[in-house]
Amino acid sequence: MFRMADRLPDEWEIDIEDLGNVFARSRIQSCNACVSTSMALCVWPCNCYERGSKLEPDLMWDLDLYSRLDLADAWAIIGPVNWYAPSSNLKLMFDRLVCMNGGNPDEDTIEHKNPEMAQALEHSAEWEQLSQNHLEGRTAAFFCYGDGGGDEMDEAGRPKILRHKQYFDPEAEPFSENRDAYAPLVWQCRYGGIEVPDELWTYQEFGQGKKYSDNQAEDMVKDASVLQSFDDWTDRFQQFVAKKGKVPPGRYRAYGYKAPGHLGRDLQLVWRDVRMRVGIPPEGSSPAEQQKLDLNRDRTLNPFKGEGEKLRD
Repeated sequence: MFRMADRLPDEWEIDIEDLGNVFARSRIQSCNACVSTSMALCVWPCNCYERGSKLEPDLMWDLDLYSRLDLADAWAIIGPVNWYAPSSNLKLMFDRLVCMNGGNPDEDTIEHKNPEMAQALEHSAEWEQLSQNHLEGRTAAFFCYGDGGGDEMDEAGRPKILRHKQYFDPEAEPFSENRDAYAPLVWQCRYGGIEVPDELWTYQEFGQGKKYSDNQAEDMVKDASVLQSFDDWTDRFQQFVAKKGKVPPGRYRAYGYKAPGHLGRDLQLVWRDVRMRVGIPPEGSSPAEQQKLDLNRDRTLNPFKGEGEKLRD
């Protein structure tokens, strides 16, 4: 990240962030999948969590990432491949960015988080004006890297410690190109009108056959082919972004956004939740229909118990 920043033009305004876990630091909270109830329930920027919360501290808000991503003309994402996928924190960030893909920019229209109001709004003419790709037009670039299994693999391409060899077919691994491990993030961007040119989406392997302890950053920088690949990607990024120029901001900004207070509405939602726990969902609601069809078993006076605990009780 620092190498890239040092290589970019001096006149560029560069913002950098490390999403790695740090002891006692807040984490990126998981997405609550509001879109699965209604696109209008997913608020831009995300209102499932809030800045400075003591109950559910959220790194997305604490680092002001919505505003910073909104302000940027281009994003450069650098990260490892873990088990054929992006790292957990990077995936969490993009899960929480679902609100950029048509999210509701006015939470007052759904009284903060009212599912029935959101479902009704989604069918209205007003929704046609509200739902937009809020970060459309920007550029995103992805440089992912990995060590190809370190020294775990045998000559046939199977893990050395594997006893059931037939369970693992090296010819059937999921990607012919390892950059495709980041395909979900790339396609989420493209889905929302964020440009990801093929030449700015790349993968680099290093340290194959070496122990993980010998695949540290200080080892990687001794590999000239890795540095050349990274510098080439940085140069392509710089040339593409410079040619494209500034991106005009969207209509509904995360930058400068001040979330409205919603204590009263939260209390209404708590009352709704209590009624659902005793089996009285709102009339005509999706939970009410599901309850009639016996599709769920939501009645409980102890929502903090796991399903296994309730089953064993």
